[in-house]
Amino acid sequence: MHNKTIVFTGGGSTGHVSVNLAIIPKFVEDGWEVYYIGSKKGIEKQLVAKLDKVQYLTISTGKLRRYVDIKNVTDPFRVLSGIFQSYSIIRRIKPSVIFSKGGFVSPPVVLGGWLNNVPVVLHESDLSPGLANKISIPFVRKICTTFDATRKYLPKEKVHYIGPITRDSLKKGISDRGRDFLGFTSNKPVLLIMGGSLGAKHLNAVIRTNLKSLLSRFQIIHICGKGNIEKSIEIAGYKQIDYVEEELADVIALSDLVVSRAGSNAIFEFLYFRKPMVLVPLSRVSSRGDQILNAQEFKSKGYCEVVEDEDMDKSIFLSTIYKVFKDKNKYVTEMNKTKVRDNAKELYSVILNVAK
Repeated sequence: MHNKTIVFTGGGSTGHVSVNLAIIPKFVEDGWEVYYIGSKKGIEKQLVAKLDKVQYLTISTGKLRRYVDIKNVTDPFRVLSGIFQSYSIIRRIKPSVIFSKGGFVSPPVVLGGWLNNVPVVLHESDLSPGLANKISIPFVRKICTTFDATRKYLPKEKVHYIGPITRDSLKKGISDRGRDFLGFTSNKPVLLIMGGSLGAKHLNAVIRTNLKSLLSRFQIIHICGKGNIEKSIEIAGYKQIDYVEEELADVIALSDLVVSRAGSNAIFEFLYFRKPMVLVPLSRVSSRGDQILNAQEFKSKGYCEVVEDEDMDKSIFLSTIYKVFKDKNKYVTEMNKTKVRDNAKELYSVILNVAK
């Protein structure tokens, strides 16, 4: 091993940072010098700033889009600039290895590492690889996956199935502490609504339209995304929060049922805590369809029920919520068949082996 220096990258959403947050402390504890290359204003900067002994460096970034947008003309130049900046940073700090979680900030860093002959370990959370990771795959040494089925999309000689990575901070949730935080009572079940760190406007609207029916059966904690709180709604038993981080473990521990988008990191966290789920994946109109595949995989294993985004305005949405809650023990039984492993420790070992 040349030295104990590592570069992390990944960003654009919480999902593209959470695995990094889970394993960075392991490297810090082991005496590594840790750098994080991210965007200037992305959520990754906000999240990484809370970690000790991590040096955050910024590069120019451009979003990778599948749709027509005027920024598609200018952003390639920003990406190119990001590649040169990454190359310069990596050449200066000389890391032994780079770990990329994906998101639009990551390809310039991966390419910068490749140009400096620094090995890269990439992580793919979803069942099928995203666009940023597809671009990066030819330039990485090892690809770690959350789903075993992801290997069919990848070069077999690079794949290493790891399984889900759950942050240690989430394993310490206490339901009573969550109840105090939300001001809820103990005599009514709790429904957690979560649309992701960027929110889910359609999901938010449907929940609010059906509040009367839902509140007759549940207390509701609605994590609705930054800027999406509806201040005109103040009803007992309904708590809106735009984004929750430190209290998330307690909120999940308190919840009896979850309605969520189907981002990989979130649904595996719910699986870890054996929380019955109704998943509403992003449609193919507004995404590449990765959440649909994630949700279908979970349903096939008996962990959840799935409602398509287009069907949320129909009665099937509420009936599915009530059905899953009524049969919650059935879903918990299936979830209990999964083994709880220290996948973060295995991922740490993979990165070390590539660095040597």
